Amino acid sequence: MSKDPENISAVLKEFIKGNKLEQGIDNVRIKELWTEHMGNGVASYTQNVQLSNSTLFISLSSAVLREELSYGKSKIITMMNDALGKELITKVVLR
Repeated sequence: MSKDPENISAVLKEFIKGNKLEQGIDNVRIKELWTEHMGNGVASYTQNVQLSNSTLFISLSSAVLREELSYGKSKIITMMNDALGKELITKVVLR
C-alpha cells in the first residue's frame, strides 16, 4: 500500500485520458450546459446539440429562434467555454 494515496479526481482524469473518453464526456456536458444556460424556452426548440472537433452544431426547430441566436454566436461560444472551464468551442453552426 502506498504512503501517499492518489486523489480520486486525478485518477479519474488519468483514466478518462488514457481511454480517450474526453470527447464523449464533453459532448454530454455540452448538452446539459446548453439546456441549463439557454433556459427552457430555447431548449424546447432545440432538437440536437453536438460537438464535432471544435465546432458546436445546434439543430433548432424554429427559424425565428435560429435567426435570433445567430446574432449572438460569439456570446454563445464564450458562455459555453466558460461553463466547460476550457476553450473547447471556436465556432457555432445553427441549423
